[in-house]
Amino acid sequence: MSEILFYHLQSQPLEQVLPGLLERSLERKWRVAVQVSSEERRDALDAHLWTYRDDSFLPHGTARETRAAEQPVWLTATDDNPNGATVRFLADGAEAADYAAYQRVVILFDGNDPDAVDRARGQWTAAKGAGHDATYWQQSAGGRWEKKA
Repeated sequence: MSEILFYHLQSQPLEQVLPGLLERSLERKWRVAVQVSSEERRDALDAHLWTYRDDSFLPHGTARETRAAEQPVWLTATDDNPNGATVRFLADGAEAADYAAYQRVVILFDGNDPDAVDRARGQWTAAKGAGHDATYWQQSAGGRWEKKA
């Protein structure tokens, strides 16, 4: 069974949270796919990950790349996985066809959006019902992630 992590974004948007999570994933030598809801959103994240910090960038690719298999992080608006990712991030309501295809699935949802919260609750119920190990993480006032369930 896959490990499913739910990250409840309340005080910071995806653009602030995702780079740190991806950095930690790359430190662990994990191959990652990040799925969002549209190509426009994918392209915005693509530009952001090259410039989010003056002293760093996150190596990644999109469908415009010719060497997808070599990318440590793959940004997509579909359920493709050309880089052989074992970790999949889902944001903006994106859905994975099969959680079991990954060791870890990270669902990032906007806690200020009632529809996103309802969708995450449904995903939680489905993940638990399928026997996956699901955990819920919430950001503290200091910005650290705390396991709540």
